Amino acid sequence: MTQTPAPVHWKLVVDAGDPHAQADFWAAALNYQVEDNNALIERLLELGALPREATVEYHARLAFRDLVAVRHPDDPYDEGSGTGLGRRVLFQRVPEAKTVKNRLHLDLHPGEGRREAEVERLTGLGASVLREVREPSGAWVVMADPEGNEFCVH
Repeated sequence: MTQTPAPVHWKLVVDAGDPHAQADFWAAALNYQVEDNNALIERLLELGALPREATVEYHARLAFRDLVAVRHPDDPYDEGSGTGLGRRVLFQRVPEAKTVKNRLHLDLHPGEGRREAEVERLTGLGASVLREVREPSGAWVVMADPEGNEFCVH
């Protein structure tokens, strides 16, 4: 009898100049939660496994200086580390700015008849409209997050 392999756990990783600002934007855009890694960071600091300069204060808690993730609020997470075990987007600091079109992007589906209101809400959070697309296959709005990463609202 052949056993079906377990699904592969994954997270989407996005390069960012300011990972914490990106996490705030995307947490609000997706109605996700920013992961709270404070307990893990405190343990790592106590063990000497993490230098203090690798941390920042973020939302009145300790966070990693160069990475932060957002997770779906209904998905499980590890209480000891704050790390999500389901749908996650991780933002990691990189030194270079975005220079070309994304090869991978998110499509947001706010629901029937809600695209215009969602585009307005996202613009209020700091996104910008790049173009509106109307094709025989459908209509959507191409937007950019505060660091220029493209995404679509259907």
